[in-house]
Amino acid sequence: MWQYEKKLQYPVKIKTPNAKLAKVIISQLGGPDGELSASLRYLNQRYSMPYGEVKGLLTDIGTEELAHFEMISAILYQLTKDLSIDEIKASGFDTYFVDHTTGIYPIAASGAPLTAAYFQSKGDILTDINEDMAAEQKARTTYDNILRLADDPDVRDPIRFLREREIVHYQRFGEAFRTG
Repeated sequence: MWQYEKKLQYPVKIKTPNAKLAKVIISQLGGPDGELSASLRYLNQRYSMPYGEVKGLLTDIGTEELAHFEMISAILYQLTKDLSIDEIKASGFDTYFVDHTTGIYPIAASGAPLTAAYFQSKGDILTDINEDMAAEQKARTTYDNILRLADDPDVRDPIRFLREREIVHYQRFGEAFRTG
């Protein structure tokens, strides 16, 4: 169904580990407005979408969100790679570490694990597209908040890329709403 190119949509090359920053960025992995819930939302909504063009849009954006999930996972891996126990304790990453070591696990920054309650699929085109537009804006706001907290240019660069994609997705859903 898809052709998968084994490289990230945008490069992630973080030189300096920072578990404190990983603790907030993880929300875009498994938080309520994160990439995984976005992907699941769109890929589920496409089945009841009556318009082929909008169904294609949901498929395209849903699979792109999976690519964003990969990017966030790469960011988290690089931010937590080779941390010492002292660094883990000092950063407050110890509560995550106890359950997951430095493995990638979809949770929110608050510590709440991913849940299907984070996404919606009503089967009504107007309701679903409005939901999708709001979801993209909430994700953009989360990226804005991360950018306020991150000072590492190696982290900020891919986060800015992801933020821009949220804006593009919002615009694409707005176009679908106006034509639907």
